[in-house]
Amino acid sequence: MNHIFDFFVDAYRNTPTSQIILEAIAFVFGILSVWFAKQENILVYPTGIICTVITVYLLYINQYFGDMMMNFYYSVMSIYGWWNWSRKKEDKYIIPISRTTAKEKKVGFLLFLFTMLVTYLVYKGFNYNIEIPNYIDIFTSGIFFTAMWYMANKKLENWTLWIIGNLITIPLYAYRGLGMLSLQYLIFTILAVQGYIAWKKSINNNLQTA
Repeated sequence: MNHIFDFFVDAYRNTPTSQIILEAIAFVFGILSVWFAKQENILVYPTGIICTVITVYLLYINQYFGDMMMNFYYSVMSIYGWWNWSRKKEDKYIIPISRTTAKEKKVGFLLFLFTMLVTYLVYKGFNYNIEIPNYIDIFTSGIFFTAMWYMANKKLENWTLWIIGNLITIPLYAYRGLGMLSLQYLIFTILAVQGYIAWKKSINNNLQTA
């Protein structure tokens, strides 16, 4: 039991109190954001922006540039998603939950490749020595950005990508000794599974009433 406690505490023994508080705030708002996404609640975006802006700062000062760039993308994409989910026509929201089309799958794959390339160039731009964990960063960055774009357009497949990316990220952060973030992504995974089930049910209900 003490080993588990030490895993979550050791990484923060020499961390400034201000950083610990900021990480805790990002932790709470990150979980709230995924919870609201599962409920198809537009509060997913303001809570998500608070989380990602704080996370960008924390990752920058710790020199995790791939993750930093990813969270910067999240912030930008959250603004787009907030606008897109808010759009109405005759007092009805015009973006329903749906599955991706063949064209959207191709666009998603291109976004995946493009994001990995940009993240790689960010590492190179900072003259960072790229090691295996950083290549994993680059790969998950592509997954997460594509997931964010799908979520902004209410595509069911966003949850599949979140689950895959989260399952990769949990041990990555544990390896880095970032226990709080590792726990956060474990909770994200559980919520993403629930989100997938809820959104799929919504699609099936809409098909039955159409």
